[in-house]
Parts: sequence; structure tokens; C-alpha cells
Amino acid sequence: MSKQDKQSGTTGGRLDQVVAEARQSREARERDYRERALKLFPWICGRCGREFTRENVQELTVHHKDHDHDNNPPDGSNWELLCLYRHDNEHQRHIEHVRGGGRTIGGESEAPATHRPFADLKDLFNSKE
Repeated sequence: MSKQDKQSGTTGGRLDQVVAEARQSREARERDYRERALKLFPWICGRCGREFTRENVQELTVHHKDHDHDNNPPDGSNWELLCLYRHDNEHQRHIEHVRGGGRTIGGESEAPATHRPFADLKDLFNSKE
């Protein structure tokens, strides 16, 4: 047990402090880019077009287009405002994409499907006439 842990009275005292500081830092960073984004862009969801007012602006989120929350250019070029629902949907789509939805691990596109199960259907119908 370290000296600081003994002083705090817990074995996880230092770890708890580091985690708390990291959370505070993240929350401060999020407040900063959120405030900037709300000043730069109209309060409209970039997907569904829903408009927001001061009464419901808490439901409008800042989405990082490249999914890197540390990439916050001053011009806001990596941000878009999305409602809570579209933001959750965007992240779910990203998770599925990363897991392999249409891409291989190396990043190359999979070959498109070439099988045509109904290709001769028209000929089958025409042959009965």
C-alpha cells in the first residue's frame, strides 16, 4: 500500500482520484466543444431535420464525424449536430461497420454478390404461353 493510499484510507484511493480527474477532464472538453458547436451551427439535427429550442437543446448532441473525440478543429469541420436518437443510431452503425458489416479486417470491400436466383424467371413464365 502506498503512502498516499494510507493517507486516503483506501487501497484504491489514488486510482479513484485518477479516474475522477479523467472524467472531469472529459466533461470539461465535452462542454467546450459542445458550446462551440452550438454557436457555430443552427440547432437542427443533421439527419432528421428536427429543430431545437432553448427548452429542448439538451437533446441535441455533437457528433464527431471521424469518431475521434479529441479531434476538435476550431472551425467545427469534424462535428455535426444530431438529436439523441440519430446520434445513437450513428454510433451503432459505426460499431457494426467496425465489426465487419461489409468490410474485411484489412479494410478492403468484400466482393459484391453475383448470384441471381431469379435471372431465368421471366423465361420460365414466357415459355408457358
